[in-house]
Amino acid sequence: MPTSPTPTGTELPLLTECCTPVVRKVIQPIEAEVLAGGFKALADPARLRLISLVAAQQGGEACVCELTDPIGLSQPTVSHHLKILVDAGILSREQRGKWAYYRVVPVTLNALAELIASPAG
Repeated sequence: MPTSPTPTGTELPLLTECCTPVVRKVIQPIEAEVLAGGFKALADPARLRLISLVAAQQGGEACVCELTDPIGLSQPTVSHHLKILVDAGILSREQRGKWAYYRVVPVTLNALAELIASPAG
């Protein structure tokens, strides 16, 4: 029976750094609920791709019509995912005629990232 290679100490550095706090502060219950909604919205590969696609567009905004082909989903499915991201405050939406344009909301993404970022030092 083949055996898996034994990991070296350099392959999993985060696991070997015991007792490094994950969060910098204790969050309040209402803040936890808001942030949990953001993490739930992020917990889907299509939504993560949509965020990156919107952020990568020239001018930092994208129309839903520009997102369906790159993500490989139908327009109604993409719109559904975008609505979840807007409801979580991760994207903002602006209606222009019959098209909706989306932008990343940096303050929301920064709050989510700050919660899980390793402390400096």
